[in-house]
Amino acid sequence: MKPDILIVNAPPAPQMEQLQREYTIHRVDQAEDKDALIQKVGPSIRAIYGNGHCKIDEALLAQLPELGIVSCSSAGYEAMDVDALTRAGVHLTNTSKALDADVADAAILLMLAARRRLVEADAYVRSGDWGRKGMFPLTTCTAGKRVGIVGLGNIGGAIARRCEAFDLEVGYSGRNPKDVTYQYFSSTVALAEWADILIAATTGGEGTRHLVSAEVLAALGPDGCFVNIARGSVVDEPALIAALKEGRIASAGLDVFMDEPAPAAELTSLPNVTLYPHHASGTVETRNAMHQLAVDNLAAYFAGKPLLTPVNSPD
Repeated sequence: MKPDILIVNAPPAPQMEQLQREYTIHRVDQAEDKDALIQKVGPSIRAIYGNGHCKIDEALLAQLPELGIVSCSSAGYEAMDVDALTRAGVHLTNTSKALDADVADAAILLMLAARRRLVEADAYVRSGDWGRKGMFPLTTCTAGKRVGIVGLGNIGGAIARRCEAFDLEVGYSGRNPKDVTYQYFSSTVALAEWADILIAATTGGEGTRHLVSAEVLAALGPDGCFVNIARGSVVDEPALIAALKEGRIASAGLDVFMDEPAPAAELTSLPNVTLYPHHASGTVETRNAMHQLAVDNLAAYFAGKPLLTPVNSPD
């Protein structure tokens, strides 16, 4: 018999066809009464296919006694209680390795757009102000500056390599120093004080909530630029708004927000912020690779092979 799996967030057609061939599918994403479906099929479910918005806690796990793996089709998994999964002996995988390149590209895109005021300059040309008012105001050079990366994981490392190509000096912060040539800072405040540009590339969740605090933004200073391709929760958003409004930092480039898909109007109305709709990994190629990796993790699990991108170690 094919293993029963629960689909919380459906993949595109090619990956869904693979899942339908290999497993007995239960579509909680299509169920009118989700709780009733889980109550009915929960005892037989051996795997969950979902993304980082899929909430998994002890209460849900208690209804899924045969669950062995959660295959997450995104890099983030902050809605999932990893400790509870580990205690229950359930494996968790994610897809950060599939999206490193595009997310790193987006970080560079936002950094340059924010510092060179690309959105304002585009509007300046389209409105005719260039002809009426003359040359656009001078902006700020990026080459030769210092960039601090908060979290030097797979994505942070990809950002660092791109920054080197732009003649930026790279520093980073994290739980522990890594075997790299970049300068390590034991605190985010110290990193921000050193840096001209601060890029958040760390994981989300309570452990990193407001890691980029008012103190960190003050340390970055009035000429500083903040870029966030991590999670909205990583930055104290009211403190960021105040810093941008009051000129305590110069600019920001944001792919993520506390409230999505409707970020705070106080933030989106600021002229010194470049905005992107949580779309850093949003290319056809990368989204396909992410879903395929999630499918491949399931295949590895049921074949008794090592998982491709494990998050926890329940065994």
